[in-house]
Amino acid sequence: MDEQQGKLHRTLGRLDIVLLTIAAVISIEILGQLSSYGGETFTWLVILVITFLIPYALLFSETGSAFTEEGGCYNWVKRAFGRRVASISTVFYWVTTPVWIGGSMAFLAGETFHQFLLPLDLAGPSGYLFYLAFIWTTVISAIASLRWAKWLPNSGAVAKVGLLFLFVVTTIIYGFQHGFSGISAADLSPTLLGLFGVAPLLLFGFLGFEAANGAAGEMKNPQKDVPKGLTQSTFIAACCYLLPILAILLVIPKDEITGVSGLMEAVGEVFVVYGPAAPVMMTVAAALFVHVLVTQGAAWMIVSDRVQGIAAADGSFFGGFFGKFHRILGTPIRINLLSGVLASVFLIASLTLIEGSSAAVFGVVLTISISTYLISYLAIIPAAIKLRLSDTRTHRPFRLPGGNRVFVILGVICTAWVALGSWVAVFPGTLEAVFGLDYPFVEIWGVEQQVYTTFTLGTLGFLAALGLAGYIFGAKLRVPSAPEDREEPDGESVQDRTSVLD
Repeated sequence: MDEQQGKLHRTLGRLDIVLLTIAAVISIEILGQLSSYGGETFTWLVILVITFLIPYALLFSETGSAFTEEGGCYNWVKRAFGRRVASISTVFYWVTTPVWIGGSMAFLAGETFHQFLLPLDLAGPSGYLFYLAFIWTTVISAIASLRWAKWLPNSGAVAKVGLLFLFVVTTIIYGFQHGFSGISAADLSPTLLGLFGVAPLLLFGFLGFEAANGAAGEMKNPQKDVPKGLTQSTFIAACCYLLPILAILLVIPKDEITGVSGLMEAVGEVFVVYGPAAPVMMTVAAALFVHVLVTQGAAWMIVSDRVQGIAAADGSFFGGFFGKFHRILGTPIRINLLSGVLASVFLIASLTLIEGSSAAVFGVVLTISISTYLISYLAIIPAAIKLRLSDTRTHRPFRLPGGNRVFVILGVICTAWVALGSWVAVFPGTLEAVFGLDYPFVEIWGVEQQVYTTFTLGTLGFLAALGLAGYIFGAKLRVPSAPEDREEPDGESVQDRTSVLD
């Protein structure tokens, strides 16, 4: 692992951290899916910004500025709970990216391109070619040296904020000219049914503030830049969820919003204010939207592949074969290629194993990617808590006010939210049954519950087996070569603990 980290180039400044975080965290593709729950989406959004987004960003501002090795959350979980736990949680964290890109992101980009730019046969050759081109564009961006590749997610972050700003401003103009559909107080009233629907989506959208730390070994000054960068990113992310979702709800009735194209439908509705220029503006907006999706996928491919690459180099994923970083590019090319293959396989499986409309496929695939991602945080957030309590010698340039008690309370609250989101994502309809709420499964998902459960649990079981196999076959890198490298009972070596102080 030390050998691979010696190939890294320190190219990320504070602005790069902010833009990379915005590119990763603000999930523009879920805005339509979120808005489909109506006015209470906005209420739950405000609640989660206060009780999850801000506490979570504070937790990882401190953790990310204290532990600054390449690999980010893999190293944190390893320090807290040992390699065994870290190897499994990292597979779930990493594999979300190819699942998400090969499923929901590719579908949404294809649907947008088809509707607003050029027609595609989404179930035929042209559709498959578009999806595969989308996937491998993100892979190539991850393979390229970060000193050049960072400009792709950076441009996407700027385009994302710019597109959302243009949409919100245009919505205000539209409202004064044509009136708003309106949201009543009853629409804003939160319900348990709404909570179980929006919680996993909102958590999926908020998580990722630690993502840039996957490339911490390539930051110029992580101890200073991470806390300040995440503070700025938190404010921008909150605005980029609150304002566009409110705008969508004001323009399009709840029953007309679809998860596939909700945002672009709202854009098309309000862009009539531009008169004869509306078609051109719509084309530009659609092109920006597709660009944003590509760069968002690229941002996650860049950071998550580095996390898994470091895990492989550390003996937690198939003997180090996937842990080789290119000596010139400084990127884990073998992991990058594996991500591309997995995304392509998942794309084909999604198109052939599930019957239903594109909206139904989109919802199922998105939920599966949410579940793998959320489950990984059931180790990552507790790891941050344990390190705060047990590692008192590591210098923390930024410390959360209030001491250990406040840190633990906020960490427990964040973990509870993630646990709720994970359960709802993997077993939709079960909590509703406990509380006696009606849950028409087929109407909501477009597929039978048995098909959904089989596809979801099969995916999760495969990933768990992959993580376990990766740890088992990585054993040769964990063989002690000297007395000071011997394994402790928790899976952490004496050398690992010493490196915390270096």
